Amino acid sequence: MSDSTPLSGTGPSVTPLSDLDIARRAVLQPIEDIAAAAGIDPGAVELYGRYKAKIDPAKLSAPAPAGKVVLVSAMSPTPAGEGKSTTTVGLADSLARAGHKVMVALREPSLGPILGMKGGATGGGLSQVLPMDEINLHFTGDFHAVTSANNALMALVDNHIYQGNELNIDPRRMTFKRVLDMNDRSLREIVIGLGGPAQGVPRQDGFDITVASEIMAVFCLATDVADLRDRLGRITFGYSYDRAPVTVADLGVQGALTLLLKDAIKPNLVQTIAGTPALVHGGPFANIAHGCNSLIATQTARRLADIVVTEAGFGADLGAEKFMDIKARIADVAPAAVVVVATVRALKMQGGVAKDRLKEPNVEALAAGVANLRRHVRNVERFGVTPVVAINRFPADTREELDWLLGWCAGEGIQAAVADIWGRGGGGDGGDDLAAKVAAAVNGPSAFRHLYPLDMPVEDKIRTIVQEIYGADGVDFSVPALRRLADIEKNGWSGLPVCMAKTQYSFTDDASKLGAPKGFTIHVRDLIPKTGAGFIVALTGAVMTMPGLPAVPAAMRMDVDKDGNPLGLF
Repeated sequence: MSDSTPLSGTGPSVTPLSDLDIARRAVLQPIEDIAAAAGIDPGAVELYGRYKAKIDPAKLSAPAPAGKVVLVSAMSPTPAGEGKSTTTVGLADSLARAGHKVMVALREPSLGPILGMKGGATGGGLSQVLPMDEINLHFTGDFHAVTSANNALMALVDNHIYQGNELNIDPRRMTFKRVLDMNDRSLREIVIGLGGPAQGVPRQDGFDITVASEIMAVFCLATDVADLRDRLGRITFGYSYDRAPVTVADLGVQGALTLLLKDAIKPNLVQTIAGTPALVHGGPFANIAHGCNSLIATQTARRLADIVVTEAGFGADLGAEKFMDIKARIADVAPAAVVVVATVRALKMQGGVAKDRLKEPNVEALAAGVANLRRHVRNVERFGVTPVVAINRFPADTREELDWLLGWCAGEGIQAAVADIWGRGGGGDGGDDLAAKVAAAVNGPSAFRHLYPLDMPVEDKIRTIVQEIYGADGVDFSVPALRRLADIEKNGWSGLPVCMAKTQYSFTDDASKLGAPKGFTIHVRDLIPKTGAGFIVALTGAVMTMPGLPAVPAAMRMDVDKDGNPLGLF
């Protein structure tokens, strides 16, 4: 939940309503009405109850994608909270309030962080997409479909090995794992096939979280069902004994995996509290994957709206860079403007203030912390896109602090606005100033460019990212990573873009180094070619592809009442 001015009728000393309480009090429109207002043909709407639907893009009469994209990113995340999803929803509502034809395009939340510590991904306060409890839990089953497809592949692979191994697959050189949409550290490293010859071939294995699955990345980068099938076939899941890559197409099961995903690939339509249509679809993490909602949902929204407000996960060093260098390469989705979300409290934490003292006014710490924001904004400018800083207001922010931050942005030549949209909502006037500045940026000049050309060697692509985006002096490749670089060159994959897997909390690969550090090196411990998704993952530092739960998981607060209504969900 992103704090801001409390709801009307409450005061500073009164605890604001929770996001769940606010969502329950909202009056939703039937999803058919939302679809009709968005210009969606009735025949393209597949109902999932009264307030959710899937949209079949093949049945839309809307023209080719032409709407402009506004990408919402942020400074480096902190435990203080930034409110990127809240800002995304509130900005879309505010643009709609100003008369623009707008749609929201968001990722689906993962159960892992919902039951762990991060929370959901439906916004907060009066800037939410609804029904928030259903979206944050099982929704329309898309993540279950991705999980099933991923695990079906691995069951078929292990069965192939057991049944004679015609493809000569080396069980020691698997690069694909089973997945689960859960944080479960005990599954990171396991051994399967124990119990004798009838139980399979023993080998070391492990689980990733579903949002780190290459099938999730393929799901989110496919342009249509045919492209989905082709990309699934190109996935390299391991190597043969003679070290040749083995793909899903070699196994001949891309058709079965597509069958499991044929309904999930259709975008999900929901609505904001203010009634703005929202497509919520797909959900790769941005610290271990590319961090953007599905390309199909974004392009569908661009067919229906003049402005599409979407987001990329975590800070601009991760999700936004991957949006520009991976997603924007595949289709014409280059952003017309980028919003960088910041908060006074998070900037003070970047400036060295402990979390329990963030409510205390401290302009000096704020001044120390803006180095983090500056680096993110300047990074956005490297792509030739206009950045706008959204200052997500919290109740403890003082006028002095807000004015100082606005003045600093003006002195840096950065467009900025205070967004008071948690309690006042994008449907109210809390986001009017931000919406006006974003609309001006969208209609202004743009000269979008990628950070690096695809024909650059993979090693140099990584070095470009870590030096120009992170501010590092250089990159150190482990011996296994150097061997993988040679394999990538040998197998003809060097023309793929790079997807950095790095901690979200720092520009470095050390989560404890806040602000805008200098004089550091990024350590690449391994490289994993994702030949179906079409990028190469560079694993840095200690980043995990299967997270663990905290000491007190959010699940400990959750329950249902006697009528089955959720409790404790944000």
